[in-house]
Amino acid sequence: MESAIKVPPTIIVIFGATGDLTWRKLIPAIYNLHIDKWTPDNFLVLGIGRKDLTDAQFNKHLHEGVDKFSRRGKAKKKDWDAFAKCVNYHKGEVTDIATYEYVARQIKLLEKKWGGPVNRVLYMAVPPQYFEQIAVKIGKVGLAKDKKLSRVVIEKPFGHDLESSKHLNNLLHNMFDESQIYRIDHYLGKETVQNILAFRFANALFEPIWNRNYIDNVQITVSEQLGVENRGNYYETAGALRDMIQNHILQLLCLIAMEPPVSFNADEVRNRKVDVLNALRKFKLEEVHKFAVRGQYGEGWIEGKKVKGYRQEPDVNKKSTKETFAAIKFYIDNWRWQGVPFYLRTGKRMNETISAITIQFSPVPHQSFPSEATGNWQPNRLVMNIQPHMGIRLRFQAKRPGLEMLLSPVDMLFDYAESYTSGTPEAYETLLLDIMQGDSTLFMRADQVEAAWDILMPIIKAWENSPSVNFPNYAAGMQGPEDAEALIAKDGHNWIVMPPDNEE
Repeated sequence: MESAIKVPPTIIVIFGATGDLTWRKLIPAIYNLHIDKWTPDNFLVLGIGRKDLTDAQFNKHLHEGVDKFSRRGKAKKKDWDAFAKCVNYHKGEVTDIATYEYVARQIKLLEKKWGGPVNRVLYMAVPPQYFEQIAVKIGKVGLAKDKKLSRVVIEKPFGHDLESSKHLNNLLHNMFDESQIYRIDHYLGKETVQNILAFRFANALFEPIWNRNYIDNVQITVSEQLGVENRGNYYETAGALRDMIQNHILQLLCLIAMEPPVSFNADEVRNRKVDVLNALRKFKLEEVHKFAVRGQYGEGWIEGKKVKGYRQEPDVNKKSTKETFAAIKFYIDNWRWQGVPFYLRTGKRMNETISAITIQFSPVPHQSFPSEATGNWQPNRLVMNIQPHMGIRLRFQAKRPGLEMLLSPVDMLFDYAESYTSGTPEAYETLLLDIMQGDSTLFMRADQVEAAWDILMPIIKAWENSPSVNFPNYAAGMQGPEDAEALIAKDGHNWIVMPPDNEE
């Protein structure tokens, strides 16, 4: 399939090219874009890393990553050989100005060779402590001087709190235009996340009932069976609140709650998202405990295997009070959503790995059926499954076959795997193509990032000021701590995750 938008001659410079992110995600994504002919004819990936490698050694390492992690499986020799011609490696320290001078020289040589200006994507696939150093040196050498051709890509976490995110934004704005800065959240590149926009704004069916008059509550669950694995050092500074809710889950909330954009212009869509964040009700420090719950997993069983608790994981403090689970109840103070609770939860080592959004509709205003007809009655629900199963399920009531009037819930199901046989692109494929094309719709803007931190700062401060004394408070393989059930039960609700297929 040919791209409708032609990408100009492009160089992607990856700082941190020998790291895990490049190996597992970036190169497999770029490889697939290349195979599908989304990359331009004049195209180069320049990897910058600390290891002393030849181009051949670097390519061999990348080849292994593509074979292991590409959605296509092992690369065909012909395809890989064609792609490998577009990949170079340079040993260089990101702290050394000479590295950036080398990149600048390479871009000039490419412009001469390709006969015109070169689109340059400068990707920081490095730990966050290097963001500032790289940004400053990119600015100093003038790599991003051309605002239309130069894009700087930054991975999460974008700051550690409101103050640090403002500091980083200010530093970036001193050197780059906001239109050049691509704060990447891979979650927003997922096919099913993008489908929320299509579902809401390409159909006339749901918009009239997408408000406080018809929706009782909204639940967003992102749970994982995995523990922190080898990310103990990172998780000890982040925790579930910073790792998942500040970015991924608040972005899902924005997509569900935003007003219809006038157009799909990048800033118009992002303006509507910021409106949601600005309308979220702020917590006072003393009331955080009423709206937010935290947890930490202990030892337990996952699929028949005994697993250790968080405090026994590598690089984790044996008395750690860092949360591996967080649940929050939000309210959006605007005309559309006033009074509708939005329940968010995320956790490690839970009973299943699933990302789902559940819209629970209000009950019918008058129940005209006899009580014996409605014994199995359940509320109307719409569930958007993001992963691992991708699909949308609508639950409603129907009469059971027979001579009596008996009602049972039934489901209408849209399943990605059944409806589309072509391979679904990985999130990074979508996002990297958008960067090359200069489309920032799916990327976080400075005010979005700061608004999200601003909302969570009372919770962060309250939890830091008062470390939990009852951790661990849920066993691995469970649905989280009891307090999370209580948070939603006091409103007369319970956490809902409907089955991903037709089997109950």
